[in-house]
Amino acid sequence: MEKLDEFIDLLKVLIREPSVTGAEHSFFRVLQRELEERGAKVTWYEGLLVAQGDKPNSAHFSAHIDRHGLICTGPNEFQYAAFVAGARSDLLGNSVSEELMRKIVDRFPATPVLAYEPWSGAYRGKGMIRRAYICEYRNNLIFEVEDLEHLVAGTPVAFADKLEVHGEMISSQLDNVLTAAILVHLFSLGYQGTAFFTAQEEAGKSWRYLLEWFRRFGGSTNELIVVDTSPYPDRETADKQLVVLRQSDANAAFSPAITEKLQALCESMGISYSYKDAYIREKNKEAVAQGKSPQSLGSTEMGRIIAASNGLVLGTTLQIPTTGYHTMEECATLASCEAFIKLLCKVAEVY
Repeated sequence: MEKLDEFIDLLKVLIREPSVTGAEHSFFRVLQRELEERGAKVTWYEGLLVAQGDKPNSAHFSAHIDRHGLICTGPNEFQYAAFVAGARSDLLGNSVSEELMRKIVDRFPATPVLAYEPWSGAYRGKGMIRRAYICEYRNNLIFEVEDLEHLVAGTPVAFADKLEVHGEMISSQLDNVLTAAILVHLFSLGYQGTAFFTAQEEAGKSWRYLLEWFRRFGGSTNELIVVDTSPYPDRETADKQLVVLRQSDANAAFSPAITEKLQALCESMGISYSYKDAYIREKNKEAVAQGKSPQSLGSTEMGRIIAASNGLVLGTTLQIPTTGYHTMEECATLASCEAFIKLLCKVAEVY
C-alpha cells in the first residue's frame, strides 16, 4: 500500500533539486510536474504552492520546501540564506545571536555547493566552501567559496546533496524535503485532499503565506496538520518513537481534538509516538537542576498560524524523528517514514 520503493525514488529526485530559502521558485516548478503527473490540480501563490484532489476539503496537510543554503551578497561573498531572507542583520536590530552563528560557522566544512538561477533552476556552477567566519564589522556570518567568483549578488547557492540509503536508514539534508516528498507521494496512493507547500519557513515567513490562503479560501474554521522533521540528539533517543506529536510550541497551544485523534490512531495502529513538548519540558527540568539554561519549546509553522489566525485555523503537527538536524547527514529510519505514510493515509481515509 505504501509503495515505499516508489517513495524513495521520488525522494532521490527531489533532493537533487535545489531549494534554498528565499529562492524556491525552481523547486515549485519541479513539484508542479510531479504533482500533476499524479493527478493533482496545482495552483501557485506567492510563497505557496497548493495541490488539490477531487475532495479538497477532506484533509489539509502542509510541508515547507525550503532548505538551508547560501546566497551571493557581493563579489565572492556569500551569506547564510535564511538570515538574509529573514532580514536578520545587526542593522535592523534583529540580529542573529552570536551563539547561533557559532553553531553554524563550523557546520559545513569543505562542503560542495552548486549555484542556480532561482526561477528556472538553471545550473550556474559548482564550488566548495573554503571557510566561514563572523564578520566583526557587520556582526554577520560570511562564507568564502572556491570556484564561484563569477556569481553576481542574488544568486542562490545550494549544498550539493543526494540521498544515502544504508540498510533501514536514510540520510541527506532531509529538513524538509522528506515530508514534502511524502505529501507528493500521497497523491500516488489516491489522496484527494489538499496539500500545501510553503516557502521561507527557515526564515520564519511561511506561516504568513499559508494564513493568507485560509483567509481567502478557507471556511469559518479550518483544520490543518503541518508535517515536518523533529531533531533528537542521538539515535537511541530518536528511535524511541516512530512519529512525534506536539501539544504546543512557544507560540500557541495546538488543537487538543486533532492531536488526540492522531494519538488514538497511533495506538490503534501500533505506531509508537511521543510528545516533543513533553520531552523538552523534561529535559529543561534536568537542565535547571544542573544550573543550565532551559531550552525553548521551539517556534513552529503551526504555532505561528494558530497565534495569528484568531481561531480561523486549528491544527497540530506530525513529525518524523531525525538526528543530525540541519546538516547534510540528517538521518531518519525507513520504519518512521512508512509509519508516517500509513498514519496520514488513515487520517485522509486513503485505502
